[in-house]
Amino acid sequence: MAAFVRHGGFKTSQLLSPKNVLPRCYATKAEKRKGVDRKVGPKIDSSAKSLAAKGFLRSQIEYSPPEDLEVKLNAISSKILGNSKDDEKISDLNQRFKLFTACNNEFKHSIPNSLLHSIETLGDVKKFYSTSVDVRTPLDKLQNMDLPENLHVQFEYHRFNPETDTFFNGQTAFNKSSTIVTGLKYKGKYGGHYQPGSIPDS
Repeated sequence: MAAFVRHGGFKTSQLLSPKNVLPRCYATKAEKRKGVDRKVGPKIDSSAKSLAAKGFLRSQIEYSPPEDLEVKLNAISSKILGNSKDDEKISDLNQRFKLFTACNNEFKHSIPNSLLHSIETLGDVKKFYSTSVDVRTPLDKLQNMDLPENLHVQFEYHRFNPETDTFFNGQTAFNKSSTIVTGLKYKGKYGGHYQPGSIPDS
């Protein structure tokens, strides 16, 4: 990201999108002396689309708009701005700070820096606070969904252990592979085992 800004790919006030991410398109001093004009290379669309879709994997806090959202927002805006019209422009920096701070204290949900430039009117504030934030991963969402009958998702993976898996008398198809649990977090949850012959004798 810093490299894009340093080389003039896009301005920091712009949203990161495939249209805004450009390679370096100016010629060096040596090329200018030779009369060479650097041509604009191909856009790095794949990387830009990936970054735009992932959103840099920022961590977010779950948020659900309250039922009396409209009433609370109108009360806050009337106190700070003097009215609660959706088309009311919020251009004064002091008013913006007071309004955003009051909304954060009331709803325990702040407007991120990446979206501050898009909040121009009171209607934009209402739209932001009326949008819920779901922090569950796609795999977690599947647990509460009605899946087709022919689809089964195994949320807790299974590790082979000859002491507990006795269906084939403790025999494994991978007789040279051990299932050793090295992580401290999962050592107590998943039991591993050492398969004789998996490590060659020195």
